[in-house]
Amino acid sequence: MLNIFLRKVEDADISLLAEWLNKDYILKWYGDTADWLFEIRERSNSFAWIHHFIVMEGQTPIGFCQYYDCYDAKDMEDWYIVTQPGDTFTIDYLIGNESYLGRGYGKAIVKLLSDTIQTKEQARQIIVQPEQDNHASNHVLMANGYTYDKQREYYYKPLS
Repeated sequence: MLNIFLRKVEDADISLLAEWLNKDYILKWYGDTADWLFEIRERSNSFAWIHHFIVMEGQTPIGFCQYYDCYDAKDMEDWYIVTQPGDTFTIDYLIGNESYLGRGYGKAIVKLLSDTIQTKEQARQIIVQPEQDNHASNHVLMANGYTYDKQREYYYKPLS
């Protein structure tokens, strides 16, 4: 059984996150590293509504993930419509340590993140829109009970 947990991102993690975000297999899906690092640096200020985490396996940092209420980002995103806070959340996740790729950690991260939202936020649903070509991420979502909505072009998971 995989033994992972989440801890909040700290300033000391920024160089590691920069390293991960600049890896080719992550850049392909995450895009501009500078934007992500700005958001993470501003996690206590203008982006305090996003919950940023380092994924740990024992004492080893293996990945990054985050979640947020879609309502808080409704003016920044164009792939969904929300009308009330606390209802719909979204997630992002990556495995930065290549030694942990292809070993079930992605599935475990999404499960832990989804369970965290359900426990802490009492949300109605989680929605996620990975790139269609990101087969690994799409598979991980489906393995965690997410369903693809063809009309809306995103995955969703009811939590109630």
